[in-house]
Amino acid sequence: MGERVQTVIVGAGVIGLAIARALAQAGREVIVLERHGLIGSEVSSRNSEVIHAGIYYATDWLKTRLCVAGRKKLYPYLESHGVAHRKIGKLIVACDQEQLAKLSGIMEGARVNGVDDLRLVSAEEVHEMEPHLACTGAILSPSTGIVDAHGLMLALRGDAEAAGAMIAFNAPLEGGRILDDGIALDVGGETPMSLVADEVVIAAGLGAQDAAAAIEGYPAEAVPPIHRIKGNYFALSGKSPFERLIYPVPVHGGLGIHATLDLSGRVKFGPDVDWDAEPAYDVDPARGEVFYEAVRSYWPGLPDGALAPDYAGVRPKLTARGEPARDFVIEGPETHGVAGLVGLFGIESPGLTSSLAVADHVAALLGYGKAQ
Repeated sequence: MGERVQTVIVGAGVIGLAIARALAQAGREVIVLERHGLIGSEVSSRNSEVIHAGIYYATDWLKTRLCVAGRKKLYPYLESHGVAHRKIGKLIVACDQEQLAKLSGIMEGARVNGVDDLRLVSAEEVHEMEPHLACTGAILSPSTGIVDAHGLMLALRGDAEAAGAMIAFNAPLEGGRILDDGIALDVGGETPMSLVADEVVIAAGLGAQDAAAAIEGYPAEAVPPIHRIKGNYFALSGKSPFERLIYPVPVHGGLGIHATLDLSGRVKFGPDVDWDAEPAYDVDPARGEVFYEAVRSYWPGLPDGALAPDYAGVRPKLTARGEPARDFVIEGPETHGVAGLVGLFGIESPGLTSSLAVADHVAALLGYGKAQ
């Protein structure tokens, strides 16, 4: 039959670790299954490491509420746990009159979302703030920041383990089934095991749909399709021309090729939205042509030969090219009817920012608190 446990979480990325922390601190016996040999080796470690304000998303989305609530929780958490971060701010720049006209709509949407510290800045003021930028105007988001994502995951892991949670590495979920009194799980790896859990949370990112499909009795209609979309990054050689994050006006599928600083001051540009690529982590140098064109729309002084392929990430998107964007999908027993089961799908950006609020929301779906 298998060893009986209270809670199993599938996935030890930033979301899974945050959920493990919340449930362990709520007094649950928690085991985290991670198919790799380390924490956060996929989506959680291959992103821009940006703390988002909650500007762009639809007002009625769960993603919006979790981002705004998560950002408000995250800064104090980082401070209290000594995790490296900086609230450096972001400029969303318009490069022509058509984009300039969109800024007011972005501002109003953000205000309705609860982001109340944005302000419009003129081209002249932008030039004073960032002399190398060329634009017709911009939005300043002072509460946007950057964070050491791995440091955040280490802090979450430390809290979870201090509260009694355990992480099983190299432990892929290979199968399972819904029972009358729990959920049976078959775990592979070097030391296979069978478990029966009162609660199972699928927080497996790119593998969430596969994990759900492996559990007999998980309602297929509750599992949205996944589109694994690649995003490439290029690094700038030399000193950063910017003191803040620089974002263009958003494009379909992403936030455009933006300039992000890391905590050492190094600049990377990306990600793009590579709809047609295989979801691998190599970066094709030939994509640099697209990057030069995009970056020079707001930084005309980008020198030839200054960009080098850096790294790539893969988004667990719920939409294909040309389809409208979708909200996070976080389904508990009240949605699919299976007691003790929560599935998280399509948790891409701003998942890192939202992680603490996502954890509280999942805990509430299982009966341990109030939903976000």
